[in-house]
Amino acid sequence: MKSSFSPSSLFFSFICTFSLFDEKTRVGRLYSVQESSLDIFYDLPQGNGFCLGQLCSDNKSQLVQMVRAKIGYGIQLTREPDGVWVYNRSCYPIFIKSATLDNPDSRTLLVHKVFPGFSIKAFDYDKACSLQRPNDHEFTQQPRTGFTVQISFVKGWGQCYTRQFISSCPCWLEVIFNTR
Repeated sequence: MKSSFSPSSLFFSFICTFSLFDEKTRVGRLYSVQESSLDIFYDLPQGNGFCLGQLCSDNKSQLVQMVRAKIGYGIQLTREPDGVWVYNRSCYPIFIKSATLDNPDSRTLLVHKVFPGFSIKAFDYDKACSLQRPNDHEFTQQPRTGFTVQISFVKGWGQCYTRQFISSCPCWLEVIFNTR
């Protein structure tokens, strides 16, 4: 099934939404983004961006507070002609899971560790156009209008970690890229 969008049309109509989670609880509302670049940071005024420290959370666990404090400069989402890149501006690693990062024939999606100062193409337009995973429960749960990318700060999850699910991570983002 071929989609009706092209990378060039997406470049000019980039739209995503994101939300912050503390473990299983969403903090705040779903935020909409239409800029070509967005900084997401904790409490440091770092460019044109979104300050996660402004969001109040009912989760007062020490682990959540510790991880939130380590976000620092956070991440930068940048739209490029070939996809959306995530640059880790923090002093700690981030972890990313995206359907467009993996081999289309793999059975499950991998979690990718991104060290401080490095970037990764978290959303690939070409792969999104051709991606179909009818047997992947995770993929079939994705919204039809977009593709979800999950980003955890400081703590990883998945096969190589004690946390098997992102909802066990202290602080994470869900970013949904619109493909229409």
